[in-house]
Amino acid sequence: MTNVTSTWIEPADSATALLLLGRGSDPDSERGVDCPGDLPAPSDPDLVARAAAAKKALGDRVFVLGHHYQRDEVIQFADVTGDSFRLAQQAAARPDAEFIVFCGVHFMAESADILTTPGQKVVLPDLAAGCSMADMAVLGQVQTAWEHFEDLGIAGDVVPVTYMNSSADIKGFVGRQKGVVCTSSNAKRALEWSFEQGSKVFFLPDQHLGRNTAVLEMGFDLDDCVLYDPHKPNGGLTDQQLRDARMILWRGHCSVHGRFTIDSVNEVRERVPGVNVLVHPECKHEVVTAADYVGSTEYIIRKLDEAPAGSAWAVGTELNLVRRLALAHPDKQISFLDRTVCYCSTMNRIDLPHLVWALEELVAGRVPNQITVDAETASYARSALDQMLLLP
Repeated sequence: MTNVTSTWIEPADSATALLLLGRGSDPDSERGVDCPGDLPAPSDPDLVARAAAAKKALGDRVFVLGHHYQRDEVIQFADVTGDSFRLAQQAAARPDAEFIVFCGVHFMAESADILTTPGQKVVLPDLAAGCSMADMAVLGQVQTAWEHFEDLGIAGDVVPVTYMNSSADIKGFVGRQKGVVCTSSNAKRALEWSFEQGSKVFFLPDQHLGRNTAVLEMGFDLDDCVLYDPHKPNGGLTDQQLRDARMILWRGHCSVHGRFTIDSVNEVRERVPGVNVLVHPECKHEVVTAADYVGSTEYIIRKLDEAPAGSAWAVGTELNLVRRLALAHPDKQISFLDRTVCYCSTMNRIDLPHLVWALEELVAGRVPNQITVDAETASYARSALDQMLLLP
């Protein structure tokens, strides 16, 4: 293949794209947009210096975690970068840090609170940084589904599995029912363990990861999977469908990865000869089956690190990460799989003004936006997380 030096082309700004980037707000639909105290203006030329000064003043008392999908302006101040579970593990490995500032989204901060010591305080710089996928599985709805399984007499055969991208409430529910948490990199191992415990899996909250893992990695048929819609009576399924199913998938998805389509794949193959299509398993089944490579965020990073110079890649995951990878590998042609902007809108709520505000509040002796999980929920959630860590 001919060597190609890539030039990153930023998607064009639009009103929607700017809102997704956190450069605007919609007070009618967003939670936690405003912070107590004075939030620095995004145009403040001293933001970088202020963040560095506050972090230096706090010293070893603070440990800053940055998810791969964060903006570069935030990542530069992270002590560790990684995916959600690695960051929670890293937080737990720093018991001497008084404050954990989690530059990610709400469920990640909850996981950090579950895994850290009682004396540590986990801070989320902006409470609006949630996760639409995690919000698609509400505890009351999940409990209603489980009660339906009990009424059908199948609950004893069902093992609940929840993706890491879920709330502490859902992890706690799974722990109560002797289930397990999984990540995108160990989902197959989690399902294999679960099918040793029972004959069915109730997979929350991302239908695509559950379906792709069962069908593409474990040899199941699509007919083995049914989709439980919490907004329909009995999930929109007949009793017989639930009795016959091996995988009961919750109707949830990632708003970023769900945007990629088979048309995106076909278009990039026509436009870039010899391109390798690399996608996350949260993408739709037809996108994953049309791709050349499928894997977790860490897999995507590793694959591009190891790729030969001159190779061409179209990557189906969050845009901040794809851009960072493209700039880190100028000897490879790395592009975004879709032509439209695809930031994680809630992850991008964590910007430099919010980080500066959070750090300066800690310097002043105030703890902003502390994320706490009640002791009972945390105990059951930790049991589901511990079960994941015991997977072979």
